[in-house]
Amino acid sequence: MKISREVKTALLVITSLILLYVGISYLMSKSIFSNNRVFYTEYNDVGGLVPSTKVLINGNTVGKIQNIQLQPSGKSIVTFSLDHDFQFSKNSLVQLQENGFIGGKSLAIILKNDNSAKAVSGDTLQSVTQVGMIDGFKNQFTPLQVKMESMIVSADSLLTAVNTILDVEARNNIKNSISELNSTITSFKRASNTLNSILDSNKEKLDNTLTNVDNMTANFSKLSDSLANLELNKTMKDLQSTIKGFDNIVAGIENGEGSVGKLLKDEELYNNLTNASLQMAQLLEDMKLNPKRYVHFSLFGKKAKQYEKKEEEKDTKKN
Repeated sequence: MKISREVKTALLVITSLILLYVGISYLMSKSIFSNNRVFYTEYNDVGGLVPSTKVLINGNTVGKIQNIQLQPSGKSIVTFSLDHDFQFSKNSLVQLQENGFIGGKSLAIILKNDNSAKAVSGDTLQSVTQVGMIDGFKNQFTPLQVKMESMIVSADSLLTAVNTILDVEARNNIKNSISELNSTITSFKRASNTLNSILDSNKEKLDNTLTNVDNMTANFSKLSDSLANLELNKTMKDLQSTIKGFDNIVAGIENGEGSVGKLLKDEELYNNLTNASLQMAQLLEDMKLNPKRYVHFSLFGKKAKQYEKKEEEKDTKKN
């Protein structure tokens, strides 16, 4: 049977269309000749997710994304198929995550180990979004950025205020102060060097001085031990007791007690002693002037003549 050219052309066109459909379906991750399970999930922001992106379970590729359709509400419905017969709970989560720092996005099924029903083809699974590295950096950097901006504004205000306060004269004064401070530091350095040289040159003398100080300290320690052995407390108590007794004696004398006190306080006794002393002086003077009045001496045993008063004595007695 001979096939006409028109039939051959028609068959070629149909075959081409079929191959084109199969190719497009493959590129769009749609399997025509397989019975893959199809699931749905919904995201507010797919973050650059594209069809044909792999779907993972515990790091293993189990499927691909077939379609991403934007809804009037602004949310996106993601359709993905699984070519693996792995069973999991319908309460499992579909996590939108990053493959790496610049690796794009992918979906990962977070398994739930519960006793709920198994997920079947056509189910809509609950979605969750993992914070990526860049988003984490953004979340941490945003507060820091706000603080940095606030600090920059404060620093700018401070610099403006400083520039306002520090006029040309004030800045010159600060420069002069810094220059004087440098001079002071230089002088101090020179003085320190001089002191070091003095110490180096007199090191032996200083060592001898310190040795003498150590010896003096040792001697003083021995002296303190000796003083401690002298029982100074007992000596001081005895001295206080002696001073107290002497105070009592002085107080008794002041009160006229005892011989010394009566002698000092009795005016009549004092007057009598004074008069007796005066009379004794007169008697001695009279004995010196008139010894015959008191001493009678005869070599041959004659009776001594009685003493006769002279006219001067009589006149003195009358007067």
